[in-house]
Amino acid sequence: MKTAAPTAHPRFEKTVRNDRSTAKILAETLDGRRLSDDDALALLRSHDLPALGAAADEVSRRLNPGPFRTFNIDRNINYTNACTAVCHFCAFYRNPKSDEVYVLPRAKLLEKIEETVALGGEQILLQGGLHPKFKLDWYEEMLRDIKSSFPQVNVHGFSPPEIHHFTKVNKLPLRTVLERLQAAGLGSLPGGGAEILVDRVRDVLTRGKVMTDDWLNVCRVWHELGGVGSATMMFGHVETLAERVEHLRRIRELQDETGGFTAFICWTFQPDHTDLSHIPPAGAFEYLKTQAVARLYLDNVPHIQSSWVTQGEKTGGMALWFGADDMGSLMIEENVVAEAGTVHHLTLEQMKRAIRERGYIPRQRNVRYELIDEWQEGWPEGRSTLKSPAAAKAPAQEATAVLPVLN
Repeated sequence: MKTAAPTAHPRFEKTVRNDRSTAKILAETLDGRRLSDDDALALLRSHDLPALGAAADEVSRRLNPGPFRTFNIDRNINYTNACTAVCHFCAFYRNPKSDEVYVLPRAKLLEKIEETVALGGEQILLQGGLHPKFKLDWYEEMLRDIKSSFPQVNVHGFSPPEIHHFTKVNKLPLRTVLERLQAAGLGSLPGGGAEILVDRVRDVLTRGKVMTDDWLNVCRVWHELGGVGSATMMFGHVETLAERVEHLRRIRELQDETGGFTAFICWTFQPDHTDLSHIPPAGAFEYLKTQAVARLYLDNVPHIQSSWVTQGEKTGGMALWFGADDMGSLMIEENVVAEAGTVHHLTLEQMKRAIRERGYIPRQRNVRYELIDEWQEGWPEGRSTLKSPAAAKAPAQEATAVLPVLN
């Protein structure tokens, strides 16, 4: 049984005066001045969405010039929903003693990867709950099974909360855990489980889950080992605007130190079927504004992903005019957000169309944002073909964003 949900008002914060106008802040930022925390907070309080979007778009074009905007094809495979943490915002997890707990059979996991490859995918997003019993060798064996069957597939796997959990269950140093997973086939680290990187917020939202410094340190050590990964933010729940800025500052500081984040992705909290269902969801205005400010603030993170999975095709496409340069994943399968009642479907052609409608040519990329499709100038509408031999042999079918999930 889930514990009682927090009742604090999600938008409460002290009023802080800032006499600098939005126009002045944006002008100075576009002239090369690094955005300060106070000015970022002022921008989050601004209602001048067109100005914020235009500035974020300008920064995005400077960082990623040219006619292309990118996407990737992967599948979010949740290997288990058993989780020792209690997160009030999560509709996916189950207590390890629940009758609804599952662990994905290895054969089923490999079948899902095979389907992904057949649809042109070259990556899987592999995440799960914090299982109380599995030792590190269980995860190493899973990685080796994947890489032996699909050596070309990147495993974008195990969020920082999972990695931190592995250190506790196995009583091993963080570096040892990451080195062993890397040797077994872990390719890159997703930025899941960040929510808001402020301990006050994490204390309210969750119990039994990694706190801010340890989340960041998992990423730090992974980057020191030569690994790359993403950073995320889920907002619109119990955080203040100032705490959103603090989250961005912690990401920017670590990126200054390591340079290991390839991208940042933010999305709005989806409240349905969670303990926080009483909190009204943030809308497209708040999403686009926050993403625009993130693009302006995170001057050292090269890419911003749109979150069409939570926002839908229209807003997800508009995000390309508000600082995003990437549509993110086709997301052949998604379970966590879907459990909260938010299910958006895109075909591959719909994703490409969303990019074209914003004036760009769609290109497929990998986790390091290297273009992996072939393209020739003058081809109509950015027509491209996949380099992957597996993709070239794919059946003539349209890839769809959500396939049948676990039975």
